[in-house]
Amino acid sequence: MTKLLYQGHGSLRLTTNAGTVVYVDPFMGEGYDVAANLVLVTHQHYDHTDINKMPHAPGCVVWQNMDAHPSPDSYVTHVFGDVEVEGTEAYNAHHPKDECVGYLVRVDGLTLYFAGDTSQTEQMERLAAEGVDYAFLPGDGIYNMSVEGAARCAKIIGARHNVPIHLKPVQPYGEEQARRFAKLAPRALLVRAGQTIEL
Repeated sequence: MTKLLYQGHGSLRLTTNAGTVVYVDPFMGEGYDVAANLVLVTHQHYDHTDINKMPHAPGCVVWQNMDAHPSPDSYVTHVFGDVEVEGTEAYNAHHPKDECVGYLVRVDGLTLYFAGDTSQTEQMERLAAEGVDYAFLPGDGIYNMSVEGAARCAKIIGARHNVPIHLKPVQPYGEEQARRFAKLAPRALLVRAGQTIEL
């Protein structure tokens, strides 16, 4: 069973059926004791880039925003074993479009959208056709879109499950913000910091 640990803030750990371990934006929380096969970084702010926080398995790949988005109009798709990763748009007033990405991760018959630090993007309209199973959307309302903005994006993307993350700057979780999101967004799924879910 594919599993996902929400470590807190913008940090997550995905474990595939085949045992591939993928960390997304490592920085906060626990659960860095398992060796990484793949580390995904959405942008270079310090609270997303602790790429040596976990041990690296032999052959581990660290794939960062500049790898997924090498030029202004180019977003790269790459296959890492049983995991396919596609760079997507991510931007707002605090996150320049040419320096940030989100990721579509396809694995075990699932499509996961890790939005990164962003507000609503033009590309989200296209994501509605991707059949996203889980969308992980920021909603701190300071450096990213608000909870209300994240809920609007959830409606546009149409994922089967919408998970709010990055809800309070440099804090593991924001319970009040998460509950607001749950009232506004379709198919909201609240995953607390430190919680593991089966996908």
